[in-house]
Amino acid sequence: MAITPQWKDELRARITLSTVIMRTEKLIKKGREWSACCPFHDEKTPSFYVNDQKQFYHCFGCGAHGDVISWMTEQRGLSFIDAIKELAAEAGMEVPAPDPIAAQRAEKRAELVDVTTEAQDWFVDNLRGAEGREALGYLKDRGLKPEILREFGFGYAPENKQALNNALTRFDDQMLVETGMRIKTDDGTTYDRFRGRVMLPIQDARGRVIAFGGRILGKRDGVAKYLNSPDTPLFDKGRTLYNMHRAAPASRQSGRVVVVEGYMDVVALAQAGFADSVAPLGTALTETQLELLWRMVEVPVLCFDGDAAGQKAAMRAVTRALPLLAPMRSLSIVRLPSGLDPDDLINQQGPGAMEKLLAAPQSLLDMMWDYERDLKPLSSPESKAGLKARLMEHVDTIQDSDIRALYRRELLDRFSAFAYPPREPRSNQRGQSRSQPKRGDWKNPVPRTLSNGARDVLSQAMAGGQRAKFLTAVIAGLVRHPEEISRHAEALSQLARLDPNAAPAIESLIELSETLDSQGQNAISDMQGYPAPPEDQRYSFLREGTSPGEAREELAEAVSLLVQKPALEAAMAATVTRFDDDPEGSFAEQARLRQQLTTVDERLKAFGRKKAGSPATQD
Repeated sequence: MAITPQWKDELRARITLSTVIMRTEKLIKKGREWSACCPFHDEKTPSFYVNDQKQFYHCFGCGAHGDVISWMTEQRGLSFIDAIKELAAEAGMEVPAPDPIAAQRAEKRAELVDVTTEAQDWFVDNLRGAEGREALGYLKDRGLKPEILREFGFGYAPENKQALNNALTRFDDQMLVETGMRIKTDDGTTYDRFRGRVMLPIQDARGRVIAFGGRILGKRDGVAKYLNSPDTPLFDKGRTLYNMHRAAPASRQSGRVVVVEGYMDVVALAQAGFADSVAPLGTALTETQLELLWRMVEVPVLCFDGDAAGQKAAMRAVTRALPLLAPMRSLSIVRLPSGLDPDDLINQQGPGAMEKLLAAPQSLLDMMWDYERDLKPLSSPESKAGLKARLMEHVDTIQDSDIRALYRRELLDRFSAFAYPPREPRSNQRGQSRSQPKRGDWKNPVPRTLSNGARDVLSQAMAGGQRAKFLTAVIAGLVRHPEEISRHAEALSQLARLDPNAAPAIESLIELSETLDSQGQNAISDMQGYPAPPEDQRYSFLREGTSPGEAREELAEAVSLLVQKPALEAAMAATVTRFDDDPEGSFAEQARLRQQLTTVDERLKAFGRKKAGSPATQD
């Protein structure tokens, strides 16, 4: 079986070592590493360390050292082939077939690296020669220093279509085509891809030249400013980050990695002292590139132009990242001043201006909220509802259930504060001013009088079968904490439309909350006390002594769960009715909704278990 070094590199890149080891060992986070007592020898003080960035584990006690493959063979006791198969299945990779052709391909790739390495030396020599005089002047005019030109390997490709072929005579023309440096036409003729361009080598994580990028000198109509190598046996632009081999060690010192839009931005930042920057290669960030970034730091910084195009690019990256978010793994965003790239900002305002921006990046959640809020005018109820729908659509893509719930709660809170601002004081029939209660006012109960009808409606809502118990608890909680009713008015109204049994109680709740004034300092009650609460007191919002903040947080989660299930059931029913007209689409939609219903059911169970296990319920 031909398992090449390149294939193993790809396998390691797709697997997080600490995740594999944590299946059998308890690891403790120590900065950017993990530690534990060594599983290979007895010890009381941890000397075993795992480094995801470097992809190895090491014990300073017994000297055990290896990568994810050796862990599977030495600790799990698997054979090499079985370890490879198990890891490949987890990484979504195919194990190379037991075919000598695979070995031949690996040997071929090694030969192609020899071609790109020699081509790089030739490009560098050209920049220092007579043909490269104009290119060298162009780079100096951009303010690039000689040491930066040497460090990044700047070169020059002359205009001649056959220059590369004539220079690299020890390699046949087909090899030059396979590296992407020559183009083969339908009639079999070949010519140089890069001509009249400043050249930059693109290197892999080990620093080997695998591709090239070229920039034209000045402006030329109809010619792309930047040109990259195509995908080749050596180069996959969706799995490569420019400058990663330099940025990875720099990020271990700075604790940061900065993602900019192009490789010239990387060069400009490096010259200004920011060695921890990388760039994608002509595409939006891919899932694989995000995984590479997270191996370096927990929260990479994305740096985009402040104009509309830059913000769209930032939002594309955010959208791509949302399903991949995990505990301690996110993104942050920096917006450059409109019309400026990193080079312009540094030249005009100095490195300090860039450092100031990088020191205060925007969170992923803030970026998503600001982008969607500012995307369209929000002058009508319909447009505001559209904002909420877009935000929840993003949230639904998050795979981690805890992060998804936290994002939903935070964004719904922001939406409620935005869409339902505090009302202006208004007068009652006696001309007295009435307003929404202030948070500080909800102390020292002062009973409010309920009509017999309203009391009956609420009391009836607090009685029912198994399906109604959760609704009963939530209504009782809102009765006790009426300051929360207006915050969830829209969600409660939606529930009333979906669940006729809940509608009378919800309508009464909303009506009563609108009559509260600054003298009504606590829960809705009458002179005989609160409507009888449910016997199940597991939820903190039903208990005496619960802080307003705790009650608010728990009620927000409960209302969210309460509304989601009937909404999904209604959507499922609507999808079923469309089956005859669109069976394929209906079937796919039903599968998606069933998955979401399962997720909601699991969240409901987890919510109940969490409250059942709280200290207050175990006394």
